[in-house]
Amino acid sequence: MPRYEQTILLNGMDTETALALAYEALKNLQWEIVLAGQDTLLGHTLKSWKSKGQQVRCTVTYQTLSVTSETVSGDLPNMSVVHNNNTVAFLEAFELAKASVTEDTLSANLHAIHDLRNVTQHAMAQKQAAFEELDKAMNLTGSNLYATYAIIGINVLVFLLMAIDGAGLFEPNGLVHLRWGSNFAPLTLSGDWWRLITNTFIHFGAIHIVMNMYCLYSVATYLEPMLGKQKYLAAYLCSGVLASLVSLWWHTEPSNSAGASGAVFGLYGLFLAFLTTSFIPSSVRQSLLRSIGIFVLFNLAFGMKSGVDNAAHVGGLISGFIIGYVYVFIIKKEKQQGQKIVWLAPIIIAVTIAITATYIQQHTVENTKRTTLLSDLKESGYADYEKFTRQLGEFDQIHASAMEIMTATSLTGTKRTDQITYELLPKWDRATQLITATNSFDISPKAHNKASKILTYIGLRQKESVLLKQIAVTQPSLEMQTQENELREQADDLIKEIVKR
Repeated sequence: MPRYEQTILLNGMDTETALALAYEALKNLQWEIVLAGQDTLLGHTLKSWKSKGQQVRCTVTYQTLSVTSETVSGDLPNMSVVHNNNTVAFLEAFELAKASVTEDTLSANLHAIHDLRNVTQHAMAQKQAAFEELDKAMNLTGSNLYATYAIIGINVLVFLLMAIDGAGLFEPNGLVHLRWGSNFAPLTLSGDWWRLITNTFIHFGAIHIVMNMYCLYSVATYLEPMLGKQKYLAAYLCSGVLASLVSLWWHTEPSNSAGASGAVFGLYGLFLAFLTTSFIPSSVRQSLLRSIGIFVLFNLAFGMKSGVDNAAHVGGLISGFIIGYVYVFIIKKEKQQGQKIVWLAPIIIAVTIAITATYIQQHTVENTKRTTLLSDLKESGYADYEKFTRQLGEFDQIHASAMEIMTATSLTGTKRTDQITYELLPKWDRATQLITATNSFDISPKAHNKASKILTYIGLRQKESVLLKQIAVTQPSLEMQTQENELREQADDLIKEIVKR
């Protein structure tokens, strides 16, 4: 925090006298005297509508008096002038007190300092006792956050690798997410059960992963030390899997779902379970319960917007809540018995596996959808797949426009021939250029075969267009009509085959 310090020499003055004079200076400035130590006084300047005031610390050491002005947490950051003014004002008040204070006043100030020291020591003892009680329950000083760091590291690593693979930093590519293991019913329920786990390490864009990892770290600072790594990881992974399962159950139409939020909500649900019992000391329980409750309600409300898998959030929250109550009961047993119950985490994992296996067995998806999806995913793995898809999209637009002209009957004679010459045939030429360009693309053999068939189709339509041009200005012979019908039928059959593929 911003601070400013000045030091003066005491020229032989003893510590108690210097503190008594500092006490007088603080009184004369009408600053609140907050606490006292053996060689320290802490004051607080006056508050105003635009400032919370500043802390002023007076410390006597080695025949010097140091006065430090510090910003109170949450106040304005640029306070250098204010801090300088505070120290100057204090030193002026100190010099004035030194010149004018009486022995009786010094004695009274020393008594006041003595009483304040007692109050300070009592308050510090209460604070230490409260912390020890909290630490005994939550073990905040007895464990590191290595498991949480590992989870965050895996998520970040997967995100970076997926970004390199084309998943997108801000505009996600759903096919890439499917290849990497997102939760999608036709695949998850037809053999890829592992997607229930892998999807919890996959994210749709930078904002998604940043928010999830921030929320994870915020709750993990309490839960990992309190639970220990085994119970913590079991709760995280199991609530994540069950959240994914609820997502499958909720969505009647398959949803491409991924993210750590289900598992993170599981941890918040677990924490809520602990906060609704007496396991956590009442000194912090209410404030934590309020802040965690607000967080959960806000995120569930936010999750109602389109594109957010709120089913996974609710599933994670409920499963974590249930796991939390099981943990409370077992951890109390552990404290009473004085030994760890090592089978708890394996039991939680086993129950999760049983629930998952039962659901998947009862909701298996037929393999036809799986085969089609796997084929599409294989196609999307080639470097120029997206480029090829864009080319096909542009071809579709040209094709639709060209077919409108071919089937139009409003123009006849030279107007019709001009329309075919200057509008229709150039469209087929442009379509030929688009699809021919894909010959050099890095796409699957199936895609190259599709492009070849499209070129054949375009050739048939070009021949048909030339015949239509002739028919528009001459009396069509039976041979020309027959040829035009054959070309149209061949083209129609071919486009149906292409679309079907």
